[in-house]
This record gives sequence, C-alpha cells and structure tokens, in this order.
Amino acid sequence: MFTEYEIETMVELPEVLEATQALKKDFCKNEAPYLEISDHDFFSLIMMAPTVGIALADGTVSLFEELALNKKARKLSKGGYFMKKDPVVYAMKFLLKKYDIWSDKFFNVLKVAMHVSFDMERLEKKKFDEEAEVTYPEYKKAVLNTPYILIRFIASFFLENDEEIISTNRHIGRNEYLQMLKVGEQMGLNKLPVFQMFCKTFDQKA
Repeated sequence: MFTEYEIETMVELPEVLEATQALKKDFCKNEAPYLEISDHDFFSLIMMAPTVGIALADGTVSLFEELALNKKARKLSKGGYFMKKDPVVYAMKFLLKKYDIWSDKFFNVLKVAMHVSFDMERLEKKKFDEEAEVTYPEYKKAVLNTPYILIRFIASFFLENDEEIISTNRHIGRNEYLQMLKVGEQMGLNKLPVFQMFCKTFDQKA
C-alpha cells in the first residue's frame, strides 16, 4: 500500500492537490461540517475509498473489517500510525455512512491522481481477451512490465499487503469480488489488461 511519504508526494502534484481540496471543501460542507483534516490526510481518506467499498460489499462492515480499515487508515495518515485519535480513521466514519453518495466523487480524484502519475491512455490501448484463461507466469510477467506506480495503486486499493500482488493463493467472497470489479470500472481500471489479469488471480468463495 502507499506510504505516508508517497501520499505526501502525490498531494504535491498541482492537479491532485486542486482536486483534493475541492472535494475536501464539498465533503466537509455537506457531510462533516466540524471535520478538521489536512490535505494530506484527506487524500489518504480518498485513497481508502476503494477499500471501504470492498468492505461494504455485503452491506455492513464486520468488526474484523473495521479493524483492518482502521489499521490501513492509520498507516496512510501523516505521522498517524500510533496516534490515539487519527484524523483519517475519524473521517472514514463519515464516508462509511454515505459511501454510495460520495464514492464517485472520491474515485474521480483517484482517476486524476492516476492519470498524472503514469500514461494510462497508453496502457488502455493494449488488447486483452476477457474470456481467455490467465496463467500464473503470464500474470507475473505482466506485473513486472507494468509501471511501478500503477501496481502500487492496485495493491493499495485491493490488497492488505503489497507482497500479495504476485500470489497464487488469494481468496475472495463472491460479493467482494463483484464489488472489486465495480470499483475497477468506476475508476477506469477495467480498461487495463494488468487489472483484468489481477482480478482473474482470485479464487471466489460463496
């Protein structure tokens, strides 16, 4: 997943900062009027949106999922992993309650971040047969040939640990899997062969 320092670097990009500040103003005005949060930590909240969406796939968030979300949020916040009252964890409570209302706006900022971080349009031009079986060697090669920052985005959005990006033992519930596909489509990741291959590496559970 992204580190605090990668978040800091991302927010320094003018396009990302502008989009983050506009959404922060909108979110605080209409959803959390008393929320005090820095631009860095609000972008960290934006980065959490895909993970929040997966956690809500069954309609509610279990205690285990809540603990995992809080742990991830603390790692993304500025110097906040050991903070008692973490601003990203606190802000995430508002997003969890109104995810369906705000998710598209959050994903739009993430699309801005991805487009300024790597050549997304070039990767979209590569063809991929959605019906084809994906072998593990093919997937590993695709990951190695993909821009590092895109792999970081995918891992941060959909995995608990970066090391799992190349793995043969990933399991996911059916609802979570469908939500992952939906989130990928909302952010345009579904147009990228490496993301389509990534999704095919999961074993679905009932």
